[in-house]
Amino acid sequence: MTSAATPAPFTPFSGPFAIGTLSAPGETRFPSLVTPDGRALDLRAALDEPALTTLTLLERWDEELPRLHTLAGDPARDWRPLAEMTVHAPVEPRQIFQSGANYRQHVIDLAVAHRAPDDPRTVEEARAEVAAVMDKRAAEDLPYVFIGLPTTISGPYDDVVLPACAQKPDWELELAAVISRPAYRVTVDEALDHVAGYTIANDLTDRATVFRRDMPPIGTDWLRSKNAPGFTPLGPWIVPAGSIADPSDLQVTLKLNGETMQDESTKDMIFDVARLISYISQTARLLPGDLVLTGSPAGNGIHWGRLLRDGDVMDGSVTGLGAQRTRCVAEEAR
Repeated sequence: MTSAATPAPFTPFSGPFAIGTLSAPGETRFPSLVTPDGRALDLRAALDEPALTTLTLLERWDEELPRLHTLAGDPARDWRPLAEMTVHAPVEPRQIFQSGANYRQHVIDLAVAHRAPDDPRTVEEARAEVAAVMDKRAAEDLPYVFIGLPTTISGPYDDVVLPACAQKPDWELELAAVISRPAYRVTVDEALDHVAGYTIANDLTDRATVFRRDMPPIGTDWLRSKNAPGFTPLGPWIVPAGSIADPSDLQVTLKLNGETMQDESTKDMIFDVARLISYISQTARLLPGDLVLTGSPAGNGIHWGRLLRDGDVMDGSVTGLGAQRTRCVAEEAR
């Protein structure tokens, strides 16, 4: 088990409440309603359902949402200070869908960074060629989506263990959509009706193992590069979709040891949340609690020439969703 990093100062979120998964000393984890002023309500007791989990709550999201609004405005409930609680990942998803190459500037930066040493193109020529490819993808409505393992999920303040085999560990802060209603073959116009809310994900990647050097035609190896235990710090909260005016107009910001590395609007997405969900649903059936990670903006470590190492602290925030803080711990240093 890893120890928890010092939580980031409490950052209010949008709307009257959010959903979290908390625990108090000596208690089991429980789904909680959290308010922007730092209070927490155990939903097992409030909804008179001792076995309630965040996942079962999401399975009944449309039914329970009005009750949650009522509870958030009820001062007579058994509210507890959030500061006394441990904050865990807000949900344990069954499926994680990850979108790659979904921010225009990010894709251009990666393409330039990964150019072969003997590539005859200038930087400007390489950037222009990649931009043309992205325009074609957008016109043909072909997002790039792959699948992650639920065992990568960790809490928003947990330490991130950097495996000894990870030579180039990198950060990728992202907006994540949390599914409520099952979605299969839904249209773009229908897609957001299947979203319970939004949260923050840091989709860590070992850049050294993204591409199969032994079998270049095979392409990317997401198993090795992205699926180490704890490689997806999640949360702290699920903020209901109704509290986020426009998921395509949020600022995604990551600081490394206090220095801003990523600071980009979700406006730079090639495919917005609705298009991603619709695209995924044409093949897969999305289930309540599933995560749709929407890609990472420019400013990754491979761009800066500065990758993660033991002792680094990452602070990540997305407009209206709060903030997470995670510390990197080398595997051999545990």
